[in-house]
Amino acid sequence: APREGLLFDNGIGGFSADGNEYVIYTETKGLTPLPWSNVIANPNFGTIVTESGPVYTWSENAHEFRLTPWNNDPISNHCGEAFYIRDEESGDFWSPMLFPAKGKGKYITRHGFGYSIFETKQNGVTSEVWIYVDSEAQIKFTVIKVRNLSGRTQSLSITGYVEWVMGSLRPAAAMHIVTEFDIEMRALVTKNPFNTEFPNRVASFDVDSAKYTFTTDRNEFIGRNGALENPDAMKRLRLSGKQGAGFDPCAAIQVPFTLAHGEEQEFIFRMGAAVDYQELQKMMLKLKGREAAATSLAKVRELWRHTLGQTKIKTPDPAINILANGWLLYQVISCRLWGRSGFYQSGGAFGFRDQLQDVIAVMHVTPELTRQQILLSASRQFKEGDVQHWWHPPQGRGVRTLCSDDLLWLPFTASRYLLHTEDFTILHELVPFIEGRALNADQESSYDLPVTSNQNSTLYEHCKRAIIKSIRFGAHGLPLMGSGDWNDGMNRVGIKGQGESVWLGFFLYEILKKFEPIAKAMNDGPFIQTCQEVATKIKVNIEQNAWDGAWYRRAYFDDGTPLGSSSSIECKIDSISQSWAVLSGVGTLERLYQAMESADKYLVDRKNSLIRLLDPPFDHSTIDPGYIKGYLPGVRENGGQYTHAAIWMAMALAKLGDRQKTWELLNMINPISHGKSPEKIEVSKVEPYVMAADVYGVTPHIGRGGWTWY
Repeated sequence: APREGLLFDNGIGGFSADGNEYVIYTETKGLTPLPWSNVIANPNFGTIVTESGPVYTWSENAHEFRLTPWNNDPISNHCGEAFYIRDEESGDFWSPMLFPAKGKGKYITRHGFGYSIFETKQNGVTSEVWIYVDSEAQIKFTVIKVRNLSGRTQSLSITGYVEWVMGSLRPAAAMHIVTEFDIEMRALVTKNPFNTEFPNRVASFDVDSAKYTFTTDRNEFIGRNGALENPDAMKRLRLSGKQGAGFDPCAAIQVPFTLAHGEEQEFIFRMGAAVDYQELQKMMLKLKGREAAATSLAKVRELWRHTLGQTKIKTPDPAINILANGWLLYQVISCRLWGRSGFYQSGGAFGFRDQLQDVIAVMHVTPELTRQQILLSASRQFKEGDVQHWWHPPQGRGVRTLCSDDLLWLPFTASRYLLHTEDFTILHELVPFIEGRALNADQESSYDLPVTSNQNSTLYEHCKRAIIKSIRFGAHGLPLMGSGDWNDGMNRVGIKGQGESVWLGFFLYEILKKFEPIAKAMNDGPFIQTCQEVATKIKVNIEQNAWDGAWYRRAYFDDGTPLGSSSSIECKIDSISQSWAVLSGVGTLERLYQAMESADKYLVDRKNSLIRLLDPPFDHSTIDPGYIKGYLPGVRENGGQYTHAAIWMAMALAKLGDRQKTWELLNMINPISHGKSPEKIEVSKVEPYVMAADVYGVTPHIGRGGWTWY
């Protein structure tokens, strides 16, 4: 893509004309603290790449079953996957990506939907690398096209290298890994017999060439005290062919080839994983060869073209259009639902609340994903009605907590799904409960492996059980907060069982109003009455006990002290109480307008283009709201911009019909707005094509983004 054709060129890169690719010119790397990444995944397999090359790859669970190592180090950008091109006559070598052995020429990276491309020209040799994951199978393709434009025939070699993990952490798993060369597949196969969470799993690495040498000994490849920037293997004519047990495990394949001037050759490296050897062999043989690789890429591109093309939004602002017509939904599906990992956060788990929130965003394009997640989440509900805060597939090991809002996202999301699809058959789906050890009286949470119960019930009953479990009120007639509500960091506000959440009152009211017609459709007279009576009670109590004079309070501590009040030393006002007062419809219009005016006055920082979650942040006061106070003032939930809450504020303004402020806030949270120039990039420091979870609001890091993608 010619540089002058880029949209929103910030001196480092910009969007292609159609907005479907972000192009990065990495010769200008000094302008910004990269890495800028792409999350490429299908439901069971994925990889992360940055502008410098591949980072790490996983199967089934990005945290618990990594194929290659994840290192949370954006400075060195160290990873366990690398590729090299070598001039066999001179011995010069370089990587076709920026990492690990940067050549002298320029590099261009293009991140697209389901793929990334790397281009460079070194020593008269051009290369183009495509990295993508099959849309269904657990296979990662790295397709490298090499073309000789040097004016002479060249003898070259291309080398692919991966460090095996086959578990969560390489130091714990490496000693158990066994490697072998499989003659039938012509692939290097690896397994970890001691992985009890993922038994029998196998992985492989291969290339579509009849002639190559290999090794599975990392010490041989890198050399003693060596590094991937200058490995010993690049000083040797060939690799030794070592395989077996007892090595520092890796898989390295080196292919020699000759190119005449103007000639091009393509190499297809594949990394695969499966539940057992037979499944791996079947999959790898089926998707072998250039035609299979090309077909796989075509299916990936068609998948995203079809999915992201279901809706089109046209506004006067192309920055809004680019995000809404592709990148936001791609981030939700590829990263949040399928990958559950980002460069800065290797999660792997499902959050009960998290992914139920996410699937609301995809109802217009893939309602089946919303349906699947609702039923999956219902299967992580205990018989008592509470749920796992998060859990790791495939076994379901996770955390049981006293968090008060998690369970309510099931009926909330189900009601949204029904309103959109009218698919009332979902209410009759039978879903089992789980059973596990109850929390002790002094326990806030417990990490355990529950079992699937013999008891099951319809989704409707699961939702109903969650609502009934949540109808517990404190002294002010507001829902009990437990060990935190939507803001997990406020885990000490109601830990003794007396603290109340104002926000949860708005949220529960909204759910009761939405579930009343669902109960009518199910002919559930007693629950219709429950919805009506409890909603009325909550509305009255909020108006009597939660209004602070100019805005709504946030909560009450166990001892009755208000939080989010003008009398508070810290956290005088919190945005989500004001936003949800509007979104739920509780309160008079006069109070709603006043609450949002107060939120605008105290929380919207127009100078720095951020929307704070609360103000002032927790710092020196004696109150103990929980681990939120462990964050520096102005960072993450503690008074920075927590983007999710900022979006709710924009939604509330839209509901009130304030078009000007809605548009203003949308532009403030749009990452493209923070990445239009080198100066803005130096402030935000993160990818301008995906949302960041938070934005710092404290000197010297005001405006800096955090936790992009994930």
